[in-house]
Amino acid sequence: MDVKAPGKILIVDDTPANLGVLGNTLESEGYEISTAPSGEIALEIANSFSPELIFLDIMMPGMDGFQTCEALKNSLETQDIPVIFMSALNDVDSICKGFDHGGLDYIAKPFRREEVLSRAKTHIQLYKLINERKNYTRTLEDTVKKRTKELHDTRLEVINCLGRAGEFRDNETGMHVVRMSHFARLLGETIGLSEEKSSLLFHASPMHDIGKIGIPDNVLLKPGKLNEEEWEIMKSHVTIGATILSRDDSPLMKTAKIVALHHHEKWDGSGYPNNLKGEAISLEGRIIAICDVFDALTSKRSYKDPWPINKTMELIESSSGKHFEPALVNRFKKIVPEVLKIKEEFADV
Repeated sequence: MDVKAPGKILIVDDTPANLGVLGNTLESEGYEISTAPSGEIALEIANSFSPELIFLDIMMPGMDGFQTCEALKNSLETQDIPVIFMSALNDVDSICKGFDHGGLDYIAKPFRREEVLSRAKTHIQLYKLINERKNYTRTLEDTVKKRTKELHDTRLEVINCLGRAGEFRDNETGMHVVRMSHFARLLGETIGLSEEKSSLLFHASPMHDIGKIGIPDNVLLKPGKLNEEEWEIMKSHVTIGATILSRDDSPLMKTAKIVALHHHEKWDGSGYPNNLKGEAISLEGRIIAICDVFDALTSKRSYKDPWPINKTMELIESSSGKHFEPALVNRFKKIVPEVLKIKEEFADV
């Protein structure tokens, strides 16, 4: 944009002679002019004409210049338009009152051509420069938001892919992490977690078993029961996962780390890796524990058929106060119909 180019000016004065003189003066320099004989009409024109500068008379019948300027500054559409007050009143109080009502400058009647043109050029240039800066800032902010969203979406996709990759090592499908992520968000919302925390839980959940990528195949894929040494190796997947996820301090990765570390802790303190008990276990870990077990039991695997829903819920209820937090068990029971819809929607393929 050429900031030196003439602009659009609205002149507001109840005296036709003043409108004519000032209008002709400005038009002779290439400015596009619109005029208004009153404050009320000026407000209407300002919204449609979109001036870049307003010359505003103070002493007018009805809505005076001060009131008109105040109305302009109270409107989002016109609040940034610079206003130059015009008046034969040359006292300090009138000038200061004009500034108090939002005016940027003051010019005395009768007009001096050179002064009028100089003030018009200065204020329009400044207005255009300010708008350029605002537009540039807005564009820059939009670009940053777009890039941030792209980065966030990419991070989520990487998390989901890694989570599903971990599942593929000991599962026929990676849909388990998808289902339990939805279960976890649903349970979180049911107990009153904020939308932000429920969303974090949803996106962090797929990483709960990422540490399995560090477990040797002869342990992870062993068809029979693990011996004591093998079981200790298997249990290390929670600390391996937490280590993998500890390099990023974002809220998402912090939540994922907590989920990985705590999802095998038990309410009565008999879980691993740290034998945490009760509320010493993170809420995220307590939520994932129920969702993980429910989906694992009700899903078909190469080594087992899916458990019936009633049998699964019997086990979960019998484990209330032992493996699972009782309050969460009660809440989970109430959302089972919705959980089953999710399970059907994201069935193994």
